[in-house]
Amino acid sequence: MKNYPHNDNIHHHHHHYSHLETGTVSGLNLVLTMLLNLIIAVAEVIGGLLSGSLSLVSDALHNLSDAAAVAISLAALRFSRRGATLEKTFGFQRLEILAALFNAAVLIVISILLFKESVIRLLHPQAINSSMMAGVGVVGLLANTLAVFLLRRDAGKSLNVRSSYLHLFSDALSSVAVVGGGIAIYFWHITWIDPILTILIGLYVLKESCEIVADTVQILMEGTPKGVELEEIYKSIKSLPGIRDLHHVHVWQLGERQINFEGHIDLEEDITISESEKLRRQVEVLLRDKFGIEHVMLQMEYEGCPGTGLVRKTYSQLI
Repeated sequence: MKNYPHNDNIHHHHHHYSHLETGTVSGLNLVLTMLLNLIIAVAEVIGGLLSGSLSLVSDALHNLSDAAAVAISLAALRFSRRGATLEKTFGFQRLEILAALFNAAVLIVISILLFKESVIRLLHPQAINSSMMAGVGVVGLLANTLAVFLLRRDAGKSLNVRSSYLHLFSDALSSVAVVGGGIAIYFWHITWIDPILTILIGLYVLKESCEIVADTVQILMEGTPKGVELEEIYKSIKSLPGIRDLHHVHVWQLGERQINFEGHIDLEEDITISESEKLRRQVEVLLRDKFGIEHVMLQMEYEGCPGTGLVRKTYSQLI
């Protein structure tokens, strides 16, 4: 019977596959951001009605959607931290991903509506009170900028918060457009500059939102996480003494950071359970230290699944 090396003989390399930072998202910052957006929305509705500026009213609606987005983000964060239950054995971690997807989808819809409104304004310019428009726009810009700074750090920790951050960042840019448009209309009567800036801002927001949608869909579809190379994992595990093969592999993300791994390990010899346990621990250490995978479930076998590939084919692929 072979003596298999212990964990300390493995050379570990730390790889960072997630683009998200570690740390706890600040609930207080989310609450302050939500209140700021509600205040901005009320101010812009009043200013828009008094000045006749449709851009202020539409920006107010955007801020209301921001407040709703932040409220959803806050609720999702609170629920996602709850532990597992008998009914939900994985807990509520996926709720944050669903919130990010919903927020990004709303941003895409708003961007498309802004494109439509911009075209209408280009074709049919409207007379507005430019000084009031610029004044209210400055208030909105200051408040939105403060909100952006409140969430800037947390945007790197959560897709959910990142989607809310994008809402706020796009609003800050929109406020710049409103202020610039008001100044341009006041001095040079250039009414077309506001819808042009709105289209440019919308294109940026659309790009960022589509990236968030792609990331969340990949997680919800339980696709292989970004940066995780199955071939590299296969070679690393197979190179361990005593392991013949790795197959029936599944790698997915439960939430934004938790990567799960399961697979079957085919052993070279029919060894005892205690000896196979040593090998199993070696594989777990390897996956954790080299690939950043903390949650591992392995099935140890001896000639259990002959002729099986790294990823098991579905029934439809076999027939």
